[in-house]
Amino acid sequence: MKTATILAAAAAATLAACTSAPAQADPQDEFFAALTEHCGKAYAGRLVSDQEADAEMRGKAMIVHFRTCTPDRLEIPFHIEAPAEEGGWDRSRTWIITRTDTGLRLKHDHRHADGSKDEITMYGGDTAAPGTATRQQFPVDAESIALFERTGRSVSTTNVWAIETTDKGYIYELSREGRLFRVAFDYAQPVTPPPPAPWGW
Repeated sequence: MKTATILAAAAAATLAACTSAPAQADPQDEFFAALTEHCGKAYAGRLVSDQEADAEMRGKAMIVHFRTCTPDRLEIPFHIEAPAEEGGWDRSRTWIITRTDTGLRLKHDHRHADGSKDEITMYGGDTAAPGTATRQQFPVDAESIALFERTGRSVSTTNVWAIETTDKGYIYELSREGRLFRVAFDYAQPVTPPPPAPWGW
């Protein structure tokens, strides 16, 4: 009887420990939710990397717009200041983040001013690790590698993109050996009203 009582008590303690332990949060769910909190809002930003390849962007006004959000998809246009004769803004880029069965996916939708798709569009990659609630990385996927090779851009076949979101702002990053591109947007600098739709949307 004493042994049975001890075993019952141990089982009860184990059950209590299992039920009281909080479920561990999924960092990708937290990351996606953090971005979704900004849905409908737009923020001012700038180039923060300093490579010569991006010299034309240095000093230009930039805006990120969390334009469309669903439980499984975020559409985030990236607007860059352009000469007045070109309409004042380059609205050719939209970052698309979607949920997949294994994590998150980032794709780049590139359009021309008439709305037609650029030759290089819908490239990107899927997460290969859980990441954190504030940063997710997207190594280039096979489909994008094939696209880059087919269009003479084999230098991009080792791309890794990253997106960060913190209390302070949103950062988009492209990196590979010898290459770093980063733009940062300040959540303390909202843009109102938000910009119009990107080209082709």
